[in-house]
Amino acid sequence: MGLAIQCEEFSPEDYRRFSQRLAENVEALRRVLGRPGFGAGPRTIGAELELFLVDKAGFPLPVNRQVLGQTVDPRVTLEIDRFNLECNLRPALLAGRPFTALRAEFEDTLGEVRRAAATQGAQVVVTGILPTLREADLGSGALTGMPRYRALSAAIRRRRDAPFQVAIAGEDTLTLTWDDVTLEGANTSLQFHLRVAPEEFARVYNAAQLVTGPVLAVSSNSPLFLGRRLWDETRVALFRQAVDDRGEPHEGGFLPHARVTFGHGWARESALELFSEAVALHAPLLPVVGPESPLECVARGQLPKLDELRLHQSTVWSWNRAIYDPKDEGHLRIEFRALPAGPTVVDMVANGALLLGLSLGLADQMDALLPGIPFDSARGNFLRAARQGVDAVMLWPSDKTPSPQPVPVTELVPRLLPIARRGLVGAGVNEDEADAMLGIIEARVAARQTGARWQRRTLARLEERMPRVDALAALLERYREHAESGAPVHTWPLD
Repeated sequence: MGLAIQCEEFSPEDYRRFSQRLAENVEALRRVLGRPGFGAGPRTIGAELELFLVDKAGFPLPVNRQVLGQTVDPRVTLEIDRFNLECNLRPALLAGRPFTALRAEFEDTLGEVRRAAATQGAQVVVTGILPTLREADLGSGALTGMPRYRALSAAIRRRRDAPFQVAIAGEDTLTLTWDDVTLEGANTSLQFHLRVAPEEFARVYNAAQLVTGPVLAVSSNSPLFLGRRLWDETRVALFRQAVDDRGEPHEGGFLPHARVTFGHGWARESALELFSEAVALHAPLLPVVGPESPLECVARGQLPKLDELRLHQSTVWSWNRAIYDPKDEGHLRIEFRALPAGPTVVDMVANGALLLGLSLGLADQMDALLPGIPFDSARGNFLRAARQGVDAVMLWPSDKTPSPQPVPVTELVPRLLPIARRGLVGAGVNEDEADAMLGIIEARVAARQTGARWQRRTLARLEERMPRVDALAALLERYREHAESGAPVHTWPLD
């Protein structure tokens, strides 16, 4: 995502130069997007998976540098907290059997991380939020010792000029005052990337925004944080508050836009709107200017790297994010950021199949659907999905007046599965491949057992015979055993 960060302190002149370069980047991107044939090419998918390192008792083990030092696998990288790592899978063609290939690469990469982790007495857990996290595991000492993370934490803290305030209410209530961004490391996610042609970007992106709510509802896996039972996808609330740089309202009560966002409206014409919006609405955090002049590069007929724009985008955390990549003769991608890590590889791949299939399957219908659903309704669907999981009710475009109409997610998703299948098969995915992945979703919805619901129910049973702190450790032990078996979560027993 742009330039490497080597320093942690920046001057006003650094910010001025960076802002100027950002404006040049946006203009250069506008010109590049106008080139005939830019971004043309086959659809590809990729994925990034964040994970936890734990000790034998199931508590976070801050040894990510040591574990990374035990592997030469280039797919494995550091993450923001010392008990996190990330696996970056290689991009592959969407056509054919992409999910079989994706599943095999997930298994291969996780196997290598487990091998390297074992040399440091660590085990790997793939889940949205680690149930056994304690306040003592977080804080400044948990931050991975890299200039990028220290600079990011310092920049957000300076802009905010006050501690972070976290307040989340579910079955239990959490209120927390925090001094740095290490709470972000309590969240681990599975991010999918889809290469999209510029001329169809707005339609596919809008479809992704529309379907993220129902897909998240049936994929939720983060119901517990610091011993509290909160949202089914607590990550959504926690991430927004953990890196909120806005501080106090400006004069007149105006509060800037949050950097973690679902967005501000439907895309109208092109991806350029989303890049321009990120620059206009959010002040730079890491003002590192590269050597390339993007406008001079474009004037020579070359492809600019747009390093500053890509770096800035990496500090604006849209749940679905537009990506410009100069690789492979340049292209655009949608980064789907809302899904949690876990529970199993097959669950994660199935979640991706549903999300990608619906984004592609509904893209051509968006002009007809959007008049029937205001953007605020899609945003509300996303938040209801995060809070209530499979119990959520979605507002969905309808032929009936008034539109949208409320539909329980357990009724909506089965209705959407044929559309997802059409989207996948239309993109060249083998029919039996699509059917296998979407069949897992169908069975999960029928059983009403997501990772979040299994954790809630298992914790309730364990608490009948032990204190919560012990129940959380026992829960994690059972979770790890089931996850490593590879069985999809809807088949997991409760005891």
